[in-house]
Amino acid sequence: MEYTYLLINISIIVFPLIFSFEKKIRFITHWKAFAPAILISGIIFIIWDKIFTEIGVWSFNKDYITGIFVFNLPLEEILFFITVPYACLFIFAVVNFYLPEKKTYKSLNILFLILSVLLSIIGIVNINKLYTSVTLLSLSFVILITLYKIKFEKLRNFLIAYLLSMIPFLIFNGLLTSIPVVIYNDSENIGLRLLSIPFEDIFYGMLLILLNILIYNRIITSKTKK
Repeated sequence: MEYTYLLINISIIVFPLIFSFEKKIRFITHWKAFAPAILISGIIFIIWDKIFTEIGVWSFNKDYITGIFVFNLPLEEILFFITVPYACLFIFAVVNFYLPEKKTYKSLNILFLILSVLLSIIGIVNINKLYTSVTLLSLSFVILITLYKIKFEKLRNFLIAYLLSMIPFLIFNGLLTSIPVVIYNDSENIGLRLLSIPFEDIFYGMLLILLNILIYNRIITSKTKK
């Protein structure tokens, strides 16, 4: 069905959008923080997406998209970089509301440092596979910036939000890759899959969420200090 990808986008955002008006958290009032975060990260990922589509790292099944293209990408793919970040930022805001304490967990810093090293090793070993190398090395770099440049204080809350996001991720990304709406060129990835989901998607999602949260949190924090 040509509206499949569009319906998946709507399904991703509908509940976070409805509950954004909930009286306690009122996430919708944070629009001056989440809108720039989604816009900035969206530009980065859309450029990345456009390049990878043009060189054949992945493609889109025309049977499941509306046929409307923006920057030579399906409209639904552009919307994906709005609906997913919005939903994940909403989850992060909820986690922050219920776990507001600011505490640096050294064990988490070590865990993410180890993750960064492992990602770098896998990325370098598979440097000839574009999806694997670009995704893992990019995430490794952003993690290092997060730990040592930004010194992000809410790493625990990011991890909780990310793990919670994995529940809808497995559902919706599973649909995208099993139908399939998005078709991957397996010569550009290592071939490992979680059901139908490429191994690299897990870290692609982490990078997308982390980048959005870093920008969102920076804006929120700067407003609080004023």
